[in-house]
Amino acid sequence: MAGIYIHIPFCKQACSYCDFHFSTNLKNSTAVVEAICQELDFRKGYLRGEKIESIYFGGGTPSLLEKKDLEKILNTIHNFYTLGSNPEICLEANPDDLTRTKLKEISKAGINRLSIGVQSFHDEDLRFMNRAHNSKEAISSIKQAQDIGISNISIDLIFGSPSTTNKMWEQNLDQFFELNVPHLSSYSLTVEEKTKLADQIKTNKVEALDDQKNYDQYLALQQAIGQNDFEQYELSNYCKNAQYSKHNGSYWLQKKYLGVGPSAHSYNGKSRQWNVSNNSLYLRAVNTKSSYSEKEELSEADQYHDYLITRLRTKWGVSKTEVSSLFSDFIVSHFINQSNLIDSKKVTRTDDSIIIKREFLFQSDQLVDLLWLDNVV
Repeated sequence: MAGIYIHIPFCKQACSYCDFHFSTNLKNSTAVVEAICQELDFRKGYLRGEKIESIYFGGGTPSLLEKKDLEKILNTIHNFYTLGSNPEICLEANPDDLTRTKLKEISKAGINRLSIGVQSFHDEDLRFMNRAHNSKEAISSIKQAQDIGISNISIDLIFGSPSTTNKMWEQNLDQFFELNVPHLSSYSLTVEEKTKLADQIKTNKVEALDDQKNYDQYLALQQAIGQNDFEQYELSNYCKNAQYSKHNGSYWLQKKYLGVGPSAHSYNGKSRQWNVSNNSLYLRAVNTKSSYSEKEELSEADQYHDYLITRLRTKWGVSKTEVSSLFSDFIVSHFINQSNLIDSKKVTRTDDSIIIKREFLFQSDQLVDLLWLDNVV
C-alpha cells in the first residue's frame, strides 16, 4: 500500500514560524490545480501499481481550495491510480476557512479526515504566531465539523512558544480533551532560518526559546495524554482507540509515497525526489513537459539511516528481524553492537525490538546518533 501527497502552495498570510513553501498570491491557484492533475498523469507509474491507502492535501493551506478543485484532483487520482477499500483522504485546514458550508462541500468532495491547524486556543499565542484565525473560530470549526458528521479529526497544537505560559499550555490541553477529538499532533516551536520568528529573535524583539519551559510543557503533555487514555504512537502524534494517521504512518514505516505539486517530495524506498519550490517554475515546467524535480539515489547507508530516524520516533521502534532482512551483514553487525550500548533506562528491549520509552522520545535524535554508521571506528 502507498500514499499520495498533494502540496497546495497558497496561504492567506505567512505565519511567523513557518518555512514551508507557499505564496500569499492566489492568482495562479487554478493553473496550479491543473498542473497537479497533469503531474498525477505523468507520474502514474511511479508507485508501480500499488494500491493507494492514503491521499493527503498539505501545504500551504489546502482549505483555500474550492470544492471543484478538490473534486478535479480526486477524480484524476481515481482515473490513474487504484485505491484501497477504505482510503484515508485528509485535508489540512485552517479554522477560519471551515464554515458549515465549506465543511459540507469538502465532505461531499470526498474528504473523510481533517487536520486542523489550531496551534493554540489562546488569542495571545495566535497573534504572536501571526495566525489568520482566533480562538473562537478554532473551537467553532471543530464543533461544526463534528456536527455535520466528520469525526476523523486531528488538530495541531504548538508548545514552547515565548507567548505560551505553562498554565496556558495546560488550558490548551484541557480544551483539546473537552472537544473529544481523537487525534493530536503536537510540536515544539522551532526557529527556522529566513522566518519572521528567526528575525525577531535575532533583533531581540522576541526572547529566545526557553529549553526548560519547552521540556516542561512536553512533560505536561505526556501526563495529560496518559490521564485521558491517549496513546503516543510517534514523537509528535497521539490518538485514541488506535486512530493512527495512515498517511503520516507511510513516512514512519518506509512505505512508498508520491508527492505532487511545487516542493512536494516522493519516496520509493530506493530514491527520494523533490519538486522545485517555485510556483511559476513548476507551472512552466509541467506545461512544457520539462524537468521540475531533483532526485537522490539512496545508498544502503542512507536507507539504514532513514529507517533509524523514522522508526525510533514511533511506538514500534526498530526490529532486529527487519534490520537483518533489509541490510547487509556489516550493517546488521554494527546495529547489534551499537544497540547493546544504549542505556537500558531509556529503551524497552524485547527479543526482536528496541523501543524508546515514552519519556525519552524527545531525545530520540541522541539515540539515533549512537546507531549511526559514522560511529564505526
